[in-house]
Amino acid sequence: MSLYKRSDSPHWWVKISHSGRTIQRSTGTEDKAQAREYHDKLKASLWEQQRLGIKPRRSWKEAVVRWLAETSEKVTHQEDVRKLRWLDAYLGNLMLDEIMLDVIDRIKAEKLKVAGKPTVNRYLALVRALLLRSRDEWQWIDKVPKVKLFKEGPGRERSITTEQAEALLRELPAHQRDVVLFALATGLRQSNVLGLAWSHVNLDAAHAWVGASQSKNRKPIAVPLNGTAVAVLRRQLGKHPDKVFTVAGKPLGWANTRAWRNALKRAGIENFRWHHRGTPGPRGTDSLGRRRTSCNDSAVGVRL
Repeated sequence: MSLYKRSDSPHWWVKISHSGRTIQRSTGTEDKAQAREYHDKLKASLWEQQRLGIKPRRSWKEAVVRWLAETSEKVTHQEDVRKLRWLDAYLGNLMLDEIMLDVIDRIKAEKLKVAGKPTVNRYLALVRALLLRSRDEWQWIDKVPKVKLFKEGPGRERSITTEQAEALLRELPAHQRDVVLFALATGLRQSNVLGLAWSHVNLDAAHAWVGASQSKNRKPIAVPLNGTAVAVLRRQLGKHPDKVFTVAGKPLGWANTRAWRNALKRAGIENFRWHHRGTPGPRGTDSLGRRRTSCNDSAVGVRL
């Protein structure tokens, strides 16, 4: 039996020759009896895979790593990363064939405690997409549970007045105030605002653009800049060589922070958030909609 210790690890390691290749890996235990059991199960599993055509079991974490590698160009890649970090508490220790309906139901129940059904649906949709790819493309599993999403009604209008927008801007810290004011003035999504690079800004021409790779529909977006937007950009000059919006010299990565929520509370605005798919504005939807007509200089009407 090929069990051995390494100087850089407290665990027993296994070394097996199989089909002309050598397999070496940690058993994950310091107990020799448990290591011996791991060795025997590994040899049996390898034999089943070769002789009986049985697929090796794959873990949720393996699927996550491959998913993130294959979808790194998605506009919502960082959003996937954030969701998968939350899901890790419920799926991280499971093999793919252990993810059954009871696990999905638990995820639903836990997320509903802190979010509404549309948000829960986004998490469930990601789990479903990852499981389906594991079955249909990677052929790691033979079947997946049927993940049902909540039924969503039509989008609900949620508007704030110019006065409320002014109150919110007064309550925000300086770095977030300019981010929100720029979004008001341009109608851009949060991800496009935070990802804006100086290479995509022409202050002399009062023009900016979002590249196709950063646009949700994969088409470039032309962004005419009004006086408010230009003033915001000029205030950011010299703060970072690449990204426009920063805090403490580092690019901003997320705006729905505790500071944002506290500012909403102090401004007396309830049930309103800047969703990563929306832009705040006096005529925003509940995801802070992108109506450019509400984003001219007169509509913003804020003095900083």
